[in-house]
Amino acid sequence: QGQVAESGGGSVQAGGSLTLTCTYSRHRGSSNYCMGWFRQAPGKEREGVAVVNGDGSPKYPDSAKGRFTISKTKDKDDAILTLQIRNLNVEDAGWYYCGIMLYCTIAELGARTYGRWGLGTQVTVLS
Repeated sequence: QGQVAESGGGSVQAGGSLTLTCTYSRHRGSSNYCMGWFRQAPGKEREGVAVVNGDGSPKYPDSAKGRFTISKTKDKDDAILTLQIRNLNVEDAGWYYCGIMLYCTIAELGARTYGRWGLGTQVTVLS
């Protein structure tokens, strides 16, 4: 069924940049899937910041356009999903999770339709 693992979080000064990486491994049985990055701040629901459709094309909410860049690549049987965040501000802080939606061609920004998650990576923005 595959495993999901995120990395790249940490503490960054406001205005700085950060790259998060998600590895979706051993997923040979799942051919049609979408992937995405989601943020969850304390006391708030998990929200999509960038997702990719089954064909690799990206989708962003309006709040993320211009500062967030998502890309999907492959490394043998693993899918690699990176998220670049530029000009970080305190509102970008939170836990970032990589989500997998199986049997998907058109990704959604809502987190509820994603059935497989990693443990997350934390992003702290220092003002």
